[in-house]
Amino acid sequence: EKKAGGKEYADNLDGWIREARAIMKEHGIPGSYEGIKRNIIRESAGDPNAVNDWDINAKKGTPSKGLLQVIQPTFDRYHVEGTPDELTDPVANIVAACNYAADRYGSMDNVDSAY
Repeated sequence: EKKAGGKEYADNLDGWIREARAIMKEHGIPGSYEGIKRNIIRESAGDPNAVNDWDINAKKGTPSKGLLQVIQPTFDRYHVEGTPDELTDPVANIVAACNYAADRYGSMDNVDSAY
């Protein structure tokens, strides 16, 4: 079990989303549980170690990785302090992806396809 915001979270998809949302709330990053989960299921089927080795990013040498299929440069730019500095860490991946989606689209809730 992990802690964020004084609470403990299960080490599974539900716990990762809940922990990420607690961190997002502290940093003013929008995103509903449903919007995050919908995008995770589409992007990685819930596998934090998923790697896309076929798209344009992969062909350029920077494959998308993790629950929300983030490339390293995007993770580096949108990483939120206090989360692990590791692209495939489930919580760090969710928080960085939601931070990026908020900047680009207003919220992860507004994302309905590859982003």
